[in-house]
Amino acid sequence: MLYVRQLLILFVSLYTVRIVLDELGVEDYGIYGAVGALVALSAFLPGSLAQATQRFFSFALGDQNDERLKKTFSVNLALYASVALIAFVVLQTIGLWFVNTRLDVPDGRFEAASALYHYTTLTFLVSVVTTPFMAIIMAHEDMKLYAYISIVEAFMKLGVVFLLQHISWDKLELYGLLVLCVSFVNALLYIGICIYRYEECQLRRIYWDSTLLQEIISFTAWTVFGQISTITRTHAVTILLNQSFSPTVVAARALSVQIASQVNIFSGNFNASLYPPIIKSYAANERENMFGLITGGSKITFFLLWVFALPMMVEMEAILGIWLTTVPSDAVLFSRLGLIEALILSVSMPLTAAARAPGKMKAYELTLGTIQIAIFLTAWVVIAGGAPAYSVFIVAIIANILMFGVRLYLVNRLIGFPMGAFVKHTAIPLMAMVFVTALPISVLNQLSPEGFCWSALVIFTSFVASTIAMYFIGLDKAWRLKVISMIRSRLPKLQSA
Repeated sequence: MLYVRQLLILFVSLYTVRIVLDELGVEDYGIYGAVGALVALSAFLPGSLAQATQRFFSFALGDQNDERLKKTFSVNLALYASVALIAFVVLQTIGLWFVNTRLDVPDGRFEAASALYHYTTLTFLVSVVTTPFMAIIMAHEDMKLYAYISIVEAFMKLGVVFLLQHISWDKLELYGLLVLCVSFVNALLYIGICIYRYEECQLRRIYWDSTLLQEIISFTAWTVFGQISTITRTHAVTILLNQSFSPTVVAARALSVQIASQVNIFSGNFNASLYPPIIKSYAANERENMFGLITGGSKITFFLLWVFALPMMVEMEAILGIWLTTVPSDAVLFSRLGLIEALILSVSMPLTAAARAPGKMKAYELTLGTIQIAIFLTAWVVIAGGAPAYSVFIVAIIANILMFGVRLYLVNRLIGFPMGAFVKHTAIPLMAMVFVTALPISVLNQLSPEGFCWSALVIFTSFVASTIAMYFIGLDKAWRLKVISMIRSRLPKLQSA
């Protein structure tokens, strides 16, 4: 049932992107992508704290320490309030200066872009306040509650596109205001539910602990560097394209990021559910269980992305043609390359969770962060040298392959995770699965005539082939038995429904 909800969220999200692009137009959608990327550059602070919040809450839950839970909440609340204030000052000074003097905005759209920037800034600040409460729900592994709130948010976004179609106002400004309203309601839901549901989330008394504050800041200090590098590789590259190419190219880039993030919803949510048990296993010194979660989690995270990414990559042109009224040029190529980048990254996501378990982040964040910043610098050099816009994706794909190897080595050093076993039992089976599914599906796509029915056949065949290949090639015997047991346990419920 959880994945049915996620599928619903996926389709609602994809539909809203279609309507927003149609209502705004390619040019305004490109402006929205550039302004959003500029504001998102400030996300390194709340992003870093979110990882620290989830890690310390999960650790306290694994250690069954109620007093530490309350202290963790109080300390994090103070930290997030400070971050919101810092972000507001930065965005209303340096950020506003960049919008007024450097951002490439078409003639006649500056006032709308400026208003959008202020709305987006407020949306970002509301999301900062919401982040610790989201992390608390994830630490408690209350995934159904998280899914229910996500569904409410998805339908609010559906309401946004309905209003966007029927309210007579500047569409770019209106969209920014409506997204702010959704973010505000979403914050009220998370905060209210956490205060009602979890004992440690209370505002009556402050449980202060200076030692815990130092631990969180120490953990966050290097995580901040990692977040800066992650944001640089994503949003700074979008701004780079804004400075070097037309708004249409920026719109194609923004669309490809949207597609990758929406297709990644299943694997992303599954990986998010792995983070707390990995941390708790480490806190309880259950290493074998932890290693099993990492290995099995990497396979399933990849598969949950691959089963959607393969049919989309081979039929991207047809899918975008059906989905969007106006398809930006370069959108097909950008979207395919964005999915390849996401697939490589997906295998490493459980490794990232494991790396944070010991709390020793210096070597991990410094090494990987340097590579991620190098993605932006290399993209800058190749674009300045006259390379086409898609070259930024090629740079990122090569860097992701390198980071996978580096990440595996660092996790081995941090927690003793066996590299050879991971390559043998995870990486090689996944590569074999990709080969035996991608090759025949690509051939079938080339041989099939154009048309909706043939595209639907290719997509359906891709789903079936990926599932079969994952079961027989991707999963080992133990995991296949788990899958059979899970299906058998669900059958009586389905029959009685």
